[in-house]
Amino acid sequence: MEILIVISTPQSAGIARGLAEAALRAGLGWGVFLTNDGVRVLSDRTVADTLVKATSAIVCKESWKKHMGDAECPVELGSQTHNSELAGEANHIISL
Repeated sequence: MEILIVISTPQSAGIARGLAEAALRAGLGWGVFLTNDGVRVLSDRTVADTLVKATSAIVCKESWKKHMGDAECPVELGSQTHNSELAGEANHIISL
């Protein structure tokens, strides 16, 4: 994977979407991990529709439960262990 985008704040929704779209246009392998209240960016349908196109799109299940409750999650539920695994696979990490 070329790029891992780590989203930890909802204010990064526009930047994350722009980075994801650029990676898609460039044909790069990219992933996304969402944690803390950054999971809230998935409530924006346009952002969610873009992020689900990642090679790996995982959200911290504890953060999801805390900030989104019982809402359906559009990406895979995981843990911080998944974040570490993705970081190990990525050539570059962008933390938002």
